[in-house]
Amino acid sequence: MDNTHHRPGTVTIKANRGWQLVNLREIWDYRDLLRFLVLRDIKVLYAQTILGFLWAILNPLFQVVVFSVIFGKVAKIDTSGIPYVLFSTIAIVPWTYMSSSMSMASQSLVAGQNMLGKVYFPRMIFPLTAPLAKMVDFTISLVLIFAVMIYFQVQLTTNILYLPLFMLLMLLVPMSVGLWMSSLAIRFRDVKFAMQFMMNLLIYSAPILYSADKIPPDYRFLYSLNPIVAVIEGFRGALLGGEMQWMFIWPGAVVAVSLFIAGAFYFRKMESIIVDVI
Repeated sequence: MDNTHHRPGTVTIKANRGWQLVNLREIWDYRDLLRFLVLRDIKVLYAQTILGFLWAILNPLFQVVVFSVIFGKVAKIDTSGIPYVLFSTIAIVPWTYMSSSMSMASQSLVAGQNMLGKVYFPRMIFPLTAPLAKMVDFTISLVLIFAVMIYFQVQLTTNILYLPLFMLLMLLVPMSVGLWMSSLAIRFRDVKFAMQFMMNLLIYSAPILYSADKIPPDYRFLYSLNPIVAVIEGFRGALLGGEMQWMFIWPGAVVAVSLFIAGAFYFRKMESIIVDVI
């Protein structure tokens, strides 16, 4: 007979058998910790800065100016009649959010390793924190998008109703990448350098600087499997109106959801050894 007794309030972390999904009820029980970490990241991000939250606008604004000069004026990339400043702004703002969130989420466990061995909490909270905290930046940078739309006198259509859906998809992308890469980064510190390389590639693998219509028809389905393509095309369709390019949206959306579910399973599988390898 097992006479082992656990002290009240003690949580025992056991090795997972098989592939189990993270206990979402447990995440909800620790929502106050998640809220605290999100607020901490927001405060730390702009601590001791002069411009503070203005950087949320200046960062994508600088990119818009550079890309508009190089690709709009010099390279003269065809955007089907859409002013290049408008065309690029609507893509660069969500891209800036996703790229910074993916980088932060991938290193979240490494950055918070001092907490991991001291107290129990669902480790999945860490890779979720950065994408949620960076939503403040994104919300502020929406001012840039709507300012450019007002300047070019863009009329909103009923497509704007899709915008919350694409914002949710935009949030899901860095969360999915964060689940995979943060658990790998604990074991392989090369992930930090790999993420920098991947960010440089991803900006050219999505229609941020060019139109998705320029992709040859034979390769469009393969191209649309990139979730970032779905987000960018979704934002352009929702804000600029016209016919929604669902052929570029639904495949990437399916991939994003699949990556998140698979990432949750993988993270759960790796959770039991996280403390042992930090």
